[in-house]
Amino acid sequence: MRVFSAQRSLSRGFTLIELLVVLTIIGVLAALVVPNVLSRTDEARVTAARNDIAQLMQSLKMYKLDNLRYPTAEQGLQALVQKPTSGPAPKNWRPYVDKLPNDPWGNPYQFANPGLKGEVDVFSLGADGQPGGEELNADIGSWQ
Repeated sequence: MRVFSAQRSLSRGFTLIELLVVLTIIGVLAALVVPNVLSRTDEARVTAARNDIAQLMQSLKMYKLDNLRYPTAEQGLQALVQKPTSGPAPKNWRPYVDKLPNDPWGNPYQFANPGLKGEVDVFSLGADGQPGGEELNADIGSWQ
């Protein structure tokens, strides 16, 4: 019986050293993995914004084919969802999108007619919501 009681006293739990070693290993792994996961999220948002912009540009091209012109700056992207009431009124209007998406950061997409980099521009101001910027804060637009 003594052997059994000796084994029992040895298997009661983990020592403080063992717990500290395990926590250190988890901390090191988290420090290596978390930055990679977060950068992938930002890249996914940029890709989603580019896809939305491409779809909006296709809708704008269809609008132009039907109405011989792009919506004015005043009419904006809303002209793809709802018939503009301000002039010039489109003659062959139809709904071009069901709903205008927001960019992946929750802000509305911007529209410029005339565009600065093309005939018209559709763009997102990026993660910072400010014009310009670098890397992940840079504007994402139809010119890219």
